[in-house]
Amino acid sequence: MEYRPLGRSDLRVSAICLGTMTYGQQNTVQEAHEQLNYAVAQGINFIDTAEMYPVPARAETQGRTEAYIGSWLARQERDRLIIATKATGPGPHMAWMRGGDRNLNRTNLEQAVNDSLKRLQTDYIDLYQLHWPDRYVALFGAPNYDPQQERETVPIAEQLQVLADLVTAGKIRSIGLSNETPWGVSQFCHIAEQLNLPRIVAIQNAYNLTNRVFDIHLAETCHREQIGLLAYSPLAFGFLTGKHRNGKAPNSRLALFPGFDRRYQKPNLAEAVAAYGEIAQRHGLTLTQLALGFVQSRWCVTSTIIGATNLTQLQENIATATITLTPEMIADIETIHHRYPNPTP
Repeated sequence: MEYRPLGRSDLRVSAICLGTMTYGQQNTVQEAHEQLNYAVAQGINFIDTAEMYPVPARAETQGRTEAYIGSWLARQERDRLIIATKATGPGPHMAWMRGGDRNLNRTNLEQAVNDSLKRLQTDYIDLYQLHWPDRYVALFGAPNYDPQQERETVPIAEQLQVLADLVTAGKIRSIGLSNETPWGVSQFCHIAEQLNLPRIVAIQNAYNLTNRVFDIHLAETCHREQIGLLAYSPLAFGFLTGKHRNGKAPNSRLALFPGFDRRYQKPNLAEAVAAYGEIAQRHGLTLTQLALGFVQSRWCVTSTIIGATNLTQLQENIATATITLTPEMIADIETIHHRYPNPTP
């Protein structure tokens, strides 16, 4: 397993990160522990979760993923692992969290961190991320930014000051963003420098063969600011495994949870997936291997977040760490990308 520096922090994370958002919904605690044990045995030291997990979010399951990880983490050598979690931002849903008030102010951030620490059964969180911006932005496949949807927001300087105090208190080691925009990243970096507050070291955004908008909008910002990309949805919700070619695969998230595929109800997705599948077959790979191998090969990606609902899937996904795409494979991928650019932004 390859280990890479995470931004400007002193953390070195495995090139593959174990995502856990199925724990507590599609995976039992025993299955979660089995996955965690297997991942660590393969050299993964980086585990990502969130206070709102599992997904889809529900009042009766909220926090269960962190609790499952915590019951495992309590028996591990803590200093060998990098644990990342995320604070839920504001929005119209999840009224059960903090009474519906999820603005990223001092009260809410401090409560979110303390609650996560308790569930994770640890004294500190290695990477604490803001799951999505406090301000309005177009999220999760929404087509356009709409200034009419602007809302009151906690100033970025205030958010950073709270996070700085949590770093000073020893509760978190480093901070990151998720589902952010170039403007947001630039503001966080500028204000941190201006006020001598902790810098952002990572951003967790979607990145895969059918969604490479990061390359257009965020790659330069993150390169110049030395911010590592943690690529989520590298398999595009399972579409890049090929399992949804003939409709929603049985027992998949798309089949179990209707309405969960808004980001993927877009023109040219099926055509792009089929074309990438042909490339994979021509080069003797599965579509999963091609998709994960591509994300892992990108210069902007620090770690690729993989998730699985069973151990067989996890084994296949982790095994892709040894795959090296040839120049011919990359050239074929670029041909398809130009034909079907970013069908699922």
